[in-house]
Amino acid sequence: MSLEQLKLSKPLVSAMTAAGYLSAKEIQARTMSRILGGQDVIAIAPDGSGKTTTYILATLMRLKYGFEEAPRALILVPTKERVLEVIEQFHLLNRNQTIRIVGIHADASMEAQVNELTDGVDIVVAVPSRARAVYLKLGLNTNKIQMFVVDDAAEMVKQGMQLPINELANSIQKCQHLIFTDVMHDRLEKMIEVFMRTPTVIEVDDLGESETETHHQLLYHVPNFRTKLNLLNLLLKDAEVFDKVIVFVNTRLTAQTLSKDLFDGKAKDIFVYKPLFFDEAGFDDVDDFKNDEEARVLIVANEILTDIDLSAVPFIIHFELPVQKETYLNRVIKYGDEEIVALTFATDLELPQLRKIEQAIGRKVEVAELPEDLLIEDVVKPTSNKNKIAKEQAEQEAFLDAAFHKKKESNAKTSNFGIGQKAIMNKKKKHG
Repeated sequence: MSLEQLKLSKPLVSAMTAAGYLSAKEIQARTMSRILGGQDVIAIAPDGSGKTTTYILATLMRLKYGFEEAPRALILVPTKERVLEVIEQFHLLNRNQTIRIVGIHADASMEAQVNELTDGVDIVVAVPSRARAVYLKLGLNTNKIQMFVVDDAAEMVKQGMQLPINELANSIQKCQHLIFTDVMHDRLEKMIEVFMRTPTVIEVDDLGESETETHHQLLYHVPNFRTKLNLLNLLLKDAEVFDKVIVFVNTRLTAQTLSKDLFDGKAKDIFVYKPLFFDEAGFDDVDDFKNDEEARVLIVANEILTDIDLSAVPFIIHFELPVQKETYLNRVIKYGDEEIVALTFATDLELPQLRKIEQAIGRKVEVAELPEDLLIEDVVKPTSNKNKIAKEQAEQEAFLDAAFHKKKESNAKTSNFGIGQKAIMNKKKKHG
């Protein structure tokens, strides 16, 4: 789609062309008319798809003239760096010198920021916590806000910014709400449902031009760490299927903790790669684990071993997603005839990283149903008042996890996945 078809003003089309934007991105083509029409919109698209440019163009189109003392657009982003990037992008595209833009973040004097706001401003780009602090000091007037934008919304949830976002949203009487995110999940939905009633949801799947051949992958979407542990215990009970497994975590401390928690630390066939303590059962060489018939599970920390030869290992489990997506990709991309089943456990907060992996391989990872007899853990609220911050965070976690209800444990099964999935796993084993 051409830029003219977005129904932008001539100065904006000229500014876009001068900046090197020759055509509209898909997210812009699908959302712009709705945003300019005043609808509440949730736009879901991966990094680099044009989300930031979309709301900048829409804001400049809707706020054509600067004339109010109080801001008419409030844009929330997760970090100071993003504040500066967004303001720079505004200056790149804004040809209207009457539009005034102010950034609010914690690395500047609050008094100076309040003075800037008092002098008159049209657009505020802010980190939520700082914007809330300025608002509580009566320095941020939200009475004239027409557009409330939350960018990088999934990252905001990951950083625990739900409270200031909701307080700022609720301080505004009536306005248009725009949410931009690379992934949607339950925690994010719970945050925005407080102030968005009937938004239009538009999702763009930019998964790349070609698919990469990978080993068979399955995703288990779980609410928290404890449920991950319950799931791992449940799956590993089936020693007939899971007879040789490497479990990946991010740190050596997590690896050590996991080895103690699996089967209450009583299993004799679970080992740690290069354990923290000399008296702990473990291996210093992955090949030794492969060749040891008594060793069934090896827990490996990504921080000390990213490249690994997975030949003769029929199952790998990413208990935690690696920080670098390349680490994951090197394990699941198929290079030879080896058949491996790669299981991934991911919470809501890990879904953005999974989305980047899906972009890289060119397709979605198949989602597996959670076993019926899996114990879904709730987050326990602390009863002590000594640590108020910890208590508030735990209460927020409990609220956000309310959608996950604990299930009763049923009689143990010989397998803990669907018939079709077990058939796939057995087939992989036979040909492995």
